Amino acid sequence: MPQPKDNSLGWVRSEDGCLLAYKKQSGLKPWVIFLGGFRSDMEGLKAQYLAKWCESKGRAFLRLDYSAHGKSEGVFDQGSISRWTTDTLTVLREIGTEPCVLVGSSMGGWIMLRVALAISQQVKGLIGIAAAPDFTRSLVSRELTSAQKASLRETGKVKLSSEYDPVGFDLTQAFIDDGESCCVLDKPLPINLPVNLIQGCKDAEVPWETALHLADALESQDVNVQLIKDGDHRLSSPSQLKLIEIALEHLLARV
Repeated sequence: MPQPKDNSLGWVRSEDGCLLAYKKQSGLKPWVIFLGGFRSDMEGLKAQYLAKWCESKGRAFLRLDYSAHGKSEGVFDQGSISRWTTDTLTVLREIGTEPCVLVGSSMGGWIMLRVALAISQQVKGLIGIAAAPDFTRSLVSRELTSAQKASLRETGKVKLSSEYDPVGFDLTQAFIDDGESCCVLDKPLPINLPVNLIQGCKDAEVPWETALHLADALESQDVNVQLIKDGDHRLSSPSQLKLIEIALEHLLARV
C-alpha cells in the first residue's frame, strides 16, 4: 500500500487480515509513537495534542488504531492484549520507525512495555500516562461481582461499563485469559531505558500505586514517577497535557 502523506490516513493489514489505520508525520527522529487506551482511538485529545506539538517542533510522530478501535477493522470481542501488541508491531514494521520513543496511555502503557521488550534496540525511552499493565488481573478480575463472575463462567462474557464508557462492552473470558498470559509485573522487567510515569492520584481506574509497582519492576534505574494530586484517569486538562508535553520534551532532549 502507498505511504500516506503527513497526517493523512494510512493502512496496513494485520497478521489476520484486518486493515489497521494509522497517521504519521515526518520530522526529526526519534519518532514519537502514541499508543492509546482500551476502546480509545488515535483522534483522542492526548493523541491530537501530541501530534500538534510534534508538528510545531518538526518531530516525527505516529499514532494508530488497534484492530476494532477507531477506523481499524476488526471485531472488538475478538481483541486481546497480545493481538493489539502485534497490531502495533505490524504498523511499526510498515513504516520502519527506528529509533523511537513510546508514549502509552492507560492500556497503551501495557502495550508500550510489551513493544519495548519486543524491539528493544529501536526504543530509546518510554512515557507512561496512567499506565495500566496487567489490568485484566489487578483491575478487572478482582473487581467483578459474584454475579459477573458467574456470567463469565456460564456464558464466557460479561457486560461492563464505566464513567468513560457508559454504553459498555462485552468483556470475554478469552480476553482475561490472554491478559493473564501477557502480564509483565510478576518479575523484573528487562527494560533499561529512561522512563517517565505520569499518574493521577484521583484515578478511579488505575490506582496510583500501580505506577510505583511498575517503577519497581523495571530494571532501569532511570525512572521518574510524577504523581498529580488532583489528576484523574484521563489526564487531559490543559495543565496536565502541558506536563505530558514537558516530560516528552525533556526525554527527547536526552535521547
